[in-house]
Amino acid sequence: MREVILVLGACGQIGTELTQELREIYGHNNVVASDIREGNDEFINAGPFEILDATDRDSILEVIQKYNITQVYLMAAMLSATAEKLPQKAWELNMNSLLVILELAREKHIKQVYWPSSIAVFGATSPKVDTPQQTVMEPSTVYGISKVSGEHWCNYYHERFGVDVRSLRYPGIISWKTKPGGGTTDYAVDIYFKAIEEGKYECFLKEDTKLPMMYMNDAVKATIQLMQVDAEKINVRTSYNLAAMSFTPKEITEEIQKHIPDFTISYEPDFRQQIADSWPQIIDDNKAREDWNWKHKFDLASMTKEMLKNIQAKMMCL
Repeated sequence: MREVILVLGACGQIGTELTQELREIYGHNNVVASDIREGNDEFINAGPFEILDATDRDSILEVIQKYNITQVYLMAAMLSATAEKLPQKAWELNMNSLLVILELAREKHIKQVYWPSSIAVFGATSPKVDTPQQTVMEPSTVYGISKVSGEHWCNYYHERFGVDVRSLRYPGIISWKTKPGGGTTDYAVDIYFKAIEEGKYECFLKEDTKLPMMYMNDAVKATIQLMQVDAEKINVRTSYNLAAMSFTPKEITEEIQKHIPDFTISYEPDFRQQIADSWPQIIDDNKAREDWNWKHKFDLASMTKEMLKNIQAKMMCL
């Protein structure tokens, strides 16, 4: 059966590149991008685009029926740092949007759902190193609370109603194409831009704050791979741990300095430091590697080369 895909939150950091890759695979007319606001003209004109509120069930159902949608990727969310400033709005968006889509799947309007979770589900009581697939999860942020709750809703809808919903716990995602949207790991994107633009960067985390990270290309690859694999290989219906690399601000600085020797960094930790301190340092994602053969491609060195090369090329075109 031909897949027709709806991406909610398609203009976000991950949604933009995920939508582009899905269109390359399934055809531009078979992937409907949507967001609560318009993206850039090039993105909108590359295929079908709809203005949608991810919590508006009736409007989403109308679009599903209009295009005969079979899969929904629910990428709309309020991220960790922003959510701490707007906790009730974050909860309403992050939870209500998921429940809307799970209900539509239960009612058989769609056959498959993707919903992203995060390492934010873990908290200060979780193991910091080699954080296992199943462990203590006591998140201390609104974002983490919404994600751990969402994971259990996904598992419930699968066990109770047979909904084919799949999920990954993303680490920090790093990309040169789209600016991040208010996450605690945003420094690992901004630092590359500032290195090229200004030759210096003020970091909002301490120099030795180690966090799990991933280059966008690997995150998109993992997401699509998970959705394409046969259902019988999916043994986790909460959310799979996903990992590629872990590093500190000091380590990423040293890697950038191999290419830009005069680059300097200073440190001014803010409220995001407390969030970062509650998260794991290194994630154990062996379950994903065993169940559906997940493999990452990029490490810190290869990602840094790609980031600097592409940001420089992008700026030359402006």
